[in-house]
Amino acid sequence: MARRRKGRLVNGILLLDKPLGMSSNGALQRVKYMFSAAKAGHTGSLDPLATGVLPICLGEATKFTQFLLDADKHYLATFRFGIATASGDADGEILSEDGATNLRVEQVDSELAGFRGDILQVPSMFSALKHNGQPLYKLAREGIEIERAARPVTIFSFEILDFRSGEYPEVDVEIHCSKGTYVRTLAEDIGAKLGCGAYVSKLHRHIAGPFVEAETITVAELEALRQDLPAEGLDYLLKPMDAGIKHLNTVDLSEDMAFYFRQGQAVMVPQVYRESEEGDIVRVFEAEGPFLGVGEVTDDGRVTPKRLVVFE
Repeated sequence: MARRRKGRLVNGILLLDKPLGMSSNGALQRVKYMFSAAKAGHTGSLDPLATGVLPICLGEATKFTQFLLDADKHYLATFRFGIATASGDADGEILSEDGATNLRVEQVDSELAGFRGDILQVPSMFSALKHNGQPLYKLAREGIEIERAARPVTIFSFEILDFRSGEYPEVDVEIHCSKGTYVRTLAEDIGAKLGCGAYVSKLHRHIAGPFVEAETITVAELEALRQDLPAEGLDYLLKPMDAGIKHLNTVDLSEDMAFYFRQGQAVMVPQVYRESEEGDIVRVFEAEGPFLGVGEVTDDGRVTPKRLVVFE
């Protein structure tokens, strides 16, 4: 006997403004509950001490989360100097607290220059990366440290917005970076370069891929709406399943071609010769119909299914 599905079939992307103190999984579960959704997943977690744009995919939209995980991110962050913590953020055990009264903004700006462009970064032990199936942050909390290889990331821009001097100076920065960049590691590395230590005291993601903060809704706003509406009454808040991949070329299939594509078969599409190259990933629609999924362009002008939307 097939297992009965819990929750309803609802597809789309909710842009949540994750609040301070809530884990990304906690935010995900709240959204899933309020939408009574059978399936949900987030795209690029934020630490409990971080806030901002957290795209949450519901239903079939979860099949396209990797595209958002791979997208660039923009952060507003505050680095505090003169203190180093074990986790690189305000929640970690203090390792040193020597102050940095003499630190000047010119010194910080000079060090930032060395972190722009393509760099190698050693992931934090307090990251969600896994070692033998265990998240590094769980091992770190047990006092276990694992050797981590440096990974290439790109810092497209890294600019100072404000600087406040004092015993523990603070700098507000704006960062545009590639996937896999750890802002806490940037703070730690810059603090080490300056010889005074540093950690992230505030972190806010205001852009994630194509999504901006102005499009988000808070948990409190969502809960207030849910008090007066059934779960399906919230569906108007959802963006389409393909909202995170609008940058990909679009392919429209006839009804016959769409039938075979849904069966997992490659289809010949003349337009890909004009608009795409071998290996490109494209969004696939039935002409004047629904989004079918994404496909990969082959060398002979066909489109092979990669991720298909299941219609029930």
